[in-house]
Amino acid sequence: MTNSAQRLRIRPARLFTFAAFALAGLIFWTSFNTAQGTNLRTDDSMLRLTDLIYERDRANQRLDGGNASLREDVDSLAERDHGAGTAPGKELREAERAAGATEVDGAGLTVTLTDAPPDATALIPGVPDPTPDTLVVHQQDLQAVVNALWAGGAEGIRVMDQRLISTSAVRCVGNTLILQGRVYSPPYKITAVGDRQDLQAALDAEPAVQNYLRYVEAYGLGYEVDRHDSVTLPGYSGTVGLHHARPVE
Repeated sequence: MTNSAQRLRIRPARLFTFAAFALAGLIFWTSFNTAQGTNLRTDDSMLRLTDLIYERDRANQRLDGGNASLREDVDSLAERDHGAGTAPGKELREAERAAGATEVDGAGLTVTLTDAPPDATALIPGVPDPTPDTLVVHQQDLQAVVNALWAGGAEGIRVMDQRLISTSAVRCVGNTLILQGRVYSPPYKITAVGDRQDLQAALDAEPAVQNYLRYVEAYGLGYEVDRHDSVTLPGYSGTVGLHHARPVE
């Protein structure tokens, strides 16, 4: 082989070097084109979804405080214009009570649901090893407790620090609860005012609650029922407007 032919031959190592530089250039160009002059690590559009959720949660807390203050003003004006002893005043009080807008007190129960430890193992023989999905409280578990308490004749129910009304929806995203625009982490506390024996009997009779208790036994999820001689639930202070999807025009 001549010397000129040897000079024209590209060695494998040199070919790899050329390819590496070409790939690096492509990555730099793609990064620049995506960022368009912004810092990919600090660009607001790249914030994690959880950060956005908690920011909205803080905003909703501030709005809830404003709503509560406005509701107190409305109640004061309604009391002034329609005294409590008048027929319109009595109808207003009854409507507010039925809607959950006024506080309710009496005997009751608090049910607490808690995730199992992340390193939990099967506690009884014959059950499969746990997965991350089996170690957390799910939306259906919370809904089962709430539905059972309503079925047991609850006069009012509070989940965490919020009173439930007819439009309330208990939803979970991952292992967090989203309720009326607010975000909560376990343990989840559900408090109901009503006859304690009836409430307990309804919990014991609810199949979905009994299914949850199987996971409590198998993997160590938390379930606790506390009885109260007297407990007070605040009235609902949020908005009552219905939100629904609309067709695109």
